[in-house]
Parts: sequence; C-alpha cells; structure tokens
Amino acid sequence: MKQLEYVRPTDAAHAVAAVSDNPRAAFLAGGTNLVDHLKLGVATPEVLVDIRHLGLDMIEDNTDGLRVGANVLNSDLAAHPRVRAEWPAVARALLAGASGQIRNQATTAGNLLQRTRCVYFQDVTTPCNKRRPGTGCSAAEGYGRYNAILGTSLSCVAVHPSDLAVALAALDAVVVVLGRGGERRVPIADLHRLPGNEPDRDTSLDHGDLITGVELPASAVGRTSTYVKVRDRASYAFALVSVAAGIDLDADTVRDVRIAWGGVAHKPWRATRSEDVLRGQQLTEAAVRDAAEAELADASTATGAGYKVAMVRNATMLAFRRLVPEVLR
Repeated sequence: MKQLEYVRPTDAAHAVAAVSDNPRAAFLAGGTNLVDHLKLGVATPEVLVDIRHLGLDMIEDNTDGLRVGANVLNSDLAAHPRVRAEWPAVARALLAGASGQIRNQATTAGNLLQRTRCVYFQDVTTPCNKRRPGTGCSAAEGYGRYNAILGTSLSCVAVHPSDLAVALAALDAVVVVLGRGGERRVPIADLHRLPGNEPDRDTSLDHGDLITGVELPASAVGRTSTYVKVRDRASYAFALVSVAAGIDLDADTVRDVRIAWGGVAHKPWRATRSEDVLRGQQLTEAAVRDAAEAELADASTATGAGYKVAMVRNATMLAFRRLVPEVLR
C-alpha cells in the first residue's frame, strides 16, 4: 500500500500554502474522483490536504444572486429551493449526475474539477498525453466513441465529464479562487481550457489554487433554464452529449438566450454562435436548427465520435421544446 501524508489545515490560507509549497500535494474534499484515481494509479500525490472540515459549505444570498460554498454537497445544492426556482438547469444537471450516494458525498468545487473519463487516461498501461505529456494520444486512433468533436488538438481528444460545469457555463457563473496572491474571481468560461499542446492542464488554475465558492448571477435566462443529458443508461453514466439552455422571450421573439454543450469538448462548450443566431429572432424549430448548425460548422467527424453532431443538434432542440413547449409544439 502506498503511504500518504495526511494534512488537516486550520483555514483556507493554510490549505493553499500546504499545496502550493509541495508539487506532490493535492486537495482532498469529497474524494469521489481523486480516490478512484489513487486506486488506478492515475493520481500519485504524496500529501493529501483535507479541506472538507474548513466550512465553505454554505449557500448564501449575495448582491445579485447566490454564492455557493465549494464544499456544498451536490445533493444539497440540487435540493435548495432557490436553486430549483431560479437556476433549474443547475438542479437538473446535478440530479443527472452519478448516483444518489455519490451526490451525498461529492462537492461543488470537486464536481468542476473532475478529470476526463477517457478510457485511455484511466488505463496507465496506455500512452496518454493528458496523463503523461509527450507519450501520445491513444484515443485518436483507438476507441473513439466518447471523443470530442469541438476544440480538439493533435495532442488530445478527451472530453470534460462534469454535468454541473455545463449548466454553470450556460448561466455565466463566476468561480471564487483563493491563491497565494489572494482571492480572485474567474468567469466559468475561463476556468476550463482546451487541450492545445498542454492537455495535462484541465483548468487555468495554478497548483495550490483553491476554489472557495461559486457565484450564480440572477437572470431571466436562469429562471427559464433546463438541462438535457443523453447517455447510455438512465443513471450513473456520463453524458455522451448534454445541453444546458436558458431563454428569455418577448412573446415568441428571443430577447436573450444561453446555450452550453457537454460531452463534445475538453471543456464545457459555450455555444456563442448559436446564441448570436437566435437573439432577436422568432423562436421556431428552424431557427433552433440553424443556430445549432452554426455552432457545429467546425465540428470534427474524424475523431471517431461523429455521431455526436446529430445527437447534440437533436438534444438542443429537445431542450428548447422543454423550455417553451407552448412555442415549439
């Protein structure tokens, strides 16, 4: 059995220092992803810094929305009355993830920092640029059903697994981060990154940066939002594709709209081209199809997952039908 040093910091600043000062240290919260990777040999830290007891587990009103602590459990966030009423896409995304038992253990920040479920990333006997930079991408020439179709590079075709992150991307959430230089706020769109030539870097965070909370801005789009997940089975399965969408209508004209896709890229994919096509237009099935096609213009069918192009187009239509069934009958 591999020995691990266990550190229980007294506050968030102590936790940041403990990880920042040691390249072989990692934060431990719910552990639902990290423990799996410890067992597989994917993650090999020497020091675990436990942040679960630091608090960071409150859901609080702020000036223009809601602040969610990093350690808020997925089950508690999904059940929160204000989240269900004002950001239903968030509640539905959480309830679509994992299982009831895991949602009772998994945390908000941990959910955002999940690593890919690419089968080659999790198999330490195979080359993987994300796990060991420079060794190659087995998924590019191997089993590709789960591969990305947008934003890929020659180095990596893996997808981001979080459901919650897709919903937050659609709703313009802000991630609160504590680092050695103090606290800063990172728009959710800037938290995750595309693989480029550094697929081992999932996020823009530096080693030792600690997510302390997530801020949800209140909006009309957030109140009329939903999450659609397409997967192999009804429970305990990651998305083949997913769609988080929110809309603000003036009669049947789109005043504002937000769309994000999951299962298609190395990060939650904000479909800004689709949004631009729909704003100011009458909401029709043809308009939704055109909007999806505009975003999918650069999608790759050469990664082994070309079927996702049609799947995400259809899932986007389904999301809008659920949002406004009186308009899209």
